[in-house]
Amino acid sequence: MRWWDIEAVVELERRLFPEDAWTAGMYWSELAEARPGGTRHYTVATTEDGTVIGYAGLLVVTGEGDVQTIAVDDRHQGSGIGATLLTDLIAAAVRRDCEEMLLEVRVDNERARQLYERFGFETIGIRKGYYQPADVDALVMRRQGLQENGPPEDLRQDDAQQDRYDVKDTPHG
Repeated sequence: MRWWDIEAVVELERRLFPEDAWTAGMYWSELAEARPGGTRHYTVATTEDGTVIGYAGLLVVTGEGDVQTIAVDDRHQGSGIGATLLTDLIAAAVRRDCEEMLLEVRVDNERARQLYERFGFETIGIRKGYYQPADVDALVMRRQGLQENGPPEDLRQDDAQQDRYDVKDTPHG
């Protein structure tokens, strides 16, 4: 993700998460740490014409990765973009020597939960009222053994899938 992607990402964010969307300022702050030696990694998925249809972000602190956000345009859900973005985040966490990754997911987001489970994430807890102002609970999920395993073998993207969408990350992230 680059600064020029922020406007499109925020527009998509507002459409997908109207009650608790991140602001442009929040993304600017996140990207400020997506630099060599920084604690963040952000990426976008685009169509051939450059339209942003998905994005994802990772925070890394002392051997632990935390998925900050991952979203796919609802018109493109179910087409493998979420898996591609999550694979990119796992690869970034592995490059940064993370042993595990954590994330929170809305208890009512069954599609996302299934994706995370396919990637080996397991529920380890619940955060009551985590998503505000809707007061929706979040499941806390964890995937361990990143250095040994990386993405599950059957979910690694083949060349045809990688060429379908362009996943753009920061070259240093």
